[in-house]
Parts: sequence; structure tokens; C-alpha cells
Amino acid sequence: MSEMLQFLKSISVFLLLASGCLSVLGQEQQQGTLHRRTYFYVGGQKYTSDGNLTIAADQMYVEHLTPAEVTQPLPLLIIHGMFMTGTNFLNTPDGRLGWADYFLSQGYELYIVDQPARARSPWQPTVDGPLLPSDVFTVETHFTAVQRFKIWPQAVLHTQWPGNGSMGDPTFDKFFASNVPSLNSTTEEAQKINDAGSLLLDQIGPVIVMTHSQAGPFGWGLANSRPNQVKAIVALEPAGPPFINAIFPPFTPARIFGVTDIPIAYEPPISSPSELFPVVVNQIPGVTCFEQKAPARKLVNLLHIPVLAVTSEASYHAQYDNCTVNYLLQAGVGVEHIRLENVGIHGNAHMFFMEKNGIQIAEQVIQPWISKISA
Repeated sequence: MSEMLQFLKSISVFLLLASGCLSVLGQEQQQGTLHRRTYFYVGGQKYTSDGNLTIAADQMYVEHLTPAEVTQPLPLLIIHGMFMTGTNFLNTPDGRLGWADYFLSQGYELYIVDQPARARSPWQPTVDGPLLPSDVFTVETHFTAVQRFKIWPQAVLHTQWPGNGSMGDPTFDKFFASNVPSLNSTTEEAQKINDAGSLLLDQIGPVIVMTHSQAGPFGWGLANSRPNQVKAIVALEPAGPPFINAIFPPFTPARIFGVTDIPIAYEPPISSPSELFPVVVNQIPGVTCFEQKAPARKLVNLLHIPVLAVTSEASYHAQYDNCTVNYLLQAGVGVEHIRLENVGIHGNAHMFFMEKNGIQIAEQVIQPWISKISA
């Protein structure tokens, strides 16, 4: 009897160890690419607040990820969109490895920021403007469940979000929990990140800038401020179209300098954005496309910088990213525009880098383009 008991104990220990090994193996498969993680802050100013206290504001959090072996000549500087943080790119809401891991595996050094007055870049109520919170309806209609609301024609093609994209779905709830309030004024945000981002580029040197959504104009602004440090721009559905908001009423004026909310250099120079003389070149329901009246002024500091604009099949950007691209082309910027459906990648919406086929997009679209322009 004692021998049988000892045998059963031995079997139990073996099974426990085997289970542990399998568990460890499973964890190893999700650990991703070996890298070193550090962080730092850049920019910012000291202010005297109520009560004669000295506070810091306008500084920007920068997460610095370095693979064990850097094989790419230029780092990537990644800037997230509205209501988001740099965590967008670390992993997906359903637990898969994100774009940060993919690009680390390709040998890129990464700098991933939180916009000033957002998340780990602290918002100071006595210095910064009012905040606008994210909400479930906006997230569902814009990002995760667009196929259910059908606000624009392409929305019905959305299939790649992991889960049903609605409140109560585990993946949606995890994603929504990561959303944070944003400054209500995009102009204020643009100036803050241009100031901090320019200092960052002075510190780290030449980079490829990758922007998403709201950050699209911030990329144009940084290239304008530091044209020798920005070697290329990857614009993932950059905020647009020029001069006016689209799709979601009210269709208010925006990006008064064409593709930015803050001044950007044109040649011949302008003293006022009204000198750009925007003219309507195309209209569809919810979208008005503007270009400059000919002869068009050139975005002089962006002329030598290659740009990739990426648009997904089912996003609201499918309606108007062509307006932004055509404006940039008219202004002399070298833009290549890739619509994912045209290269055989279907079903994505605005947050495509965290959708089910997100790594496929990085692998088949983004990395080949960077390799091409870096050769």
C-alpha cells in the first residue's frame, strides 16, 4: 500500500512539473522580443500656482525600448492619437504582442510618447486647458463596432476587431479602460507636443516619425520644426481632411494651416492662413475636400521627407484620407498612399494596428516601405 502511495505521489509530482513546464513554455511564447526598457521626460516649464507653489507642466513622457541588437539605422518615434496613450503600441487589448514588439524584433530602437497633458505626461489644472473625456458611444461608433452603426458606407466591411466591439465584451472593456481624457483644444495639444517633441529630437537625433490619427498633424509640425531630424513619416490615418472636420457633424473649421492647427512654413511665405486660398475640389456627403488655389504654395520644410500614408478599408478615414494626401502632393510633399484593401488586407478600421491582423500590416506594409526608403 505504501509503495502504491509513493508511486501516486511520484506521478503527481511529475504531472505538476510537466504542467509547470507547459505553462512556462506558453509564457515564453508571449514574452516577445528581448529588449531594455527605460523612460525619461523631456521639455516642460516651471510655473507658480495658487498658493505660491512651484509646479512643472508641459513635460512629455518618453518610453525608450532598445532591442538586444539594434540593426536598423534609424529609431522610430511613435505618437498616439486622441484619448490614447503610448500603451496602444505595446500589446493589444486581448493580450497579443503589439507593434512595439514587432519592430523591436526587426531591430528598431523605439521611442514611444504620451502626449503632454495626457496620461504619464501630467495634466496641470492651473496651467493646461480643459479636458475632453472618451466615451463608449464615440469609441464604438468610431473605432470598434463601426459595422453595427454604418455611419459611412465602408463601415459594413469591418471584421478585424477582436470581439464584438461593444460595451460588455471583454476586449472592448479592456480597451476602453485604457482610454484617457485629452485636451479639448487640439491647437493647444499641437503646440505642446511640437515644443516637447522638438526638444526630444534635439536630444535623440534623426528618427522616423510614426503618427496615428490626431497625431498626424503633429508629425507634419515636427518635420517643419526639425526638418533635418525627421527622415521619414509613417502617417497612420492622419487627422484630416484639410481645413474642415468631416463625417461626424458639426463640420467645423479645423487645421487652419491646411494640414496643421499651428503655423507651418510655406513657400512663398504666408502671414495669415487666409492666404492659402482653399478651394473645394470634391464633395460627398459628410466630406468636403479642399486644395489650394493654383499656383499652390509648397510646404517647404517637408519637400525632402518621404511620407507613407496608410488607410484601412472600413475606417471613416477611407472617406477622406485621399483629400489629405492630395493636399500634401499639391504642396510638393512626396507621399505614397497605401489603402490596405489594395494590397489584399481587408476588414480593418481606425485602430488597425491592434486588430486581429495588425502584425500582418506591420510586416507586409510598414516595414517594407521603411526598408525601401532607407536603402
